[in-house]
Amino acid sequence: MPSAKPVVIAVAITGSVPRKKDNPALPVTVAEQIESTQQAYEAGASLAHIHVRNDDETPSSDPDRFAAVQAGLRRHCPGMIVQFSTGGRGRDPASRGLPLKHRPDMASLSTGSVNFPTIVYENPAGLVTDLASRMQEYGVRPEIEIFDLSHLHGARRLVEAGLMDARPHVQFVMGVANAMPAAEHLLDILLAEKTRILPEATWTAAGIGRHQAAVMDWALARGADAVRTGLEDNIRITRTRLAASNAELVGLAAEAIARRGRRVATPAEARAALSLAA
Repeated sequence: MPSAKPVVIAVAITGSVPRKKDNPALPVTVAEQIESTQQAYEAGASLAHIHVRNDDETPSSDPDRFAAVQAGLRRHCPGMIVQFSTGGRGRDPASRGLPLKHRPDMASLSTGSVNFPTIVYENPAGLVTDLASRMQEYGVRPEIEIFDLSHLHGARRLVEAGLMDARPHVQFVMGVANAMPAAEHLLDILLAEKTRILPEATWTAAGIGRHQAAVMDWALARGADAVRTGLEDNIRITRTRLAASNAELVGLAAEAIARRGRRVATPAEARAALSLAA
């Protein structure tokens, strides 16, 4: 389908929450993360969302570990977009921006606080401004993580303050317990508000756990620029079967894209779509 609008597949390979006891395929070490991402890249992923872990599998902000994963991906996945997480679960707020000095292509940025299943995910205004300022300093494009309608307005304030341009990449996160439910009409509300206050922003939506496939389909039906999958968000194929790898989940995303008459973006197309240098 050469004329079909391409869709970026983002793969969130590890995250902060799942452990190997939950799914043995979860990549935790640097070597595992590089290998798992390469397999996902070969299956069609053009953006890798990276968290790193300590040896005991707890979340880490170690800049050296982020740098090692990035170096491996640059070596084995030519052109793939590398996106570091600045997310807060299990990480010291003062350390969340330290890996940005390694200048990944992109980094996630949450613009407000929200309830999670057992904690409050805290993103006070000062921290958001600091992270946005560091991204601007190092030439890192932000992906704005939207867990609540107000977070869109937080992103707009960063644009107005000159801390990012008017074309960030926006991701609506749906299905986290105690946060925004995975409901199709809510995506319409969020998308309408994005169009009103951030009309140039590219966008995607991520469904957590059992909501992954449905949210992906809603996003594709509305012309999303990207979809997101990966073991960070969902460790299962069905209720009774674990995903064998990140690559298997990417394959399912590619099938969903094809069903909507679109095609998987190449790394070069993904970079062009998200305003990144080739």
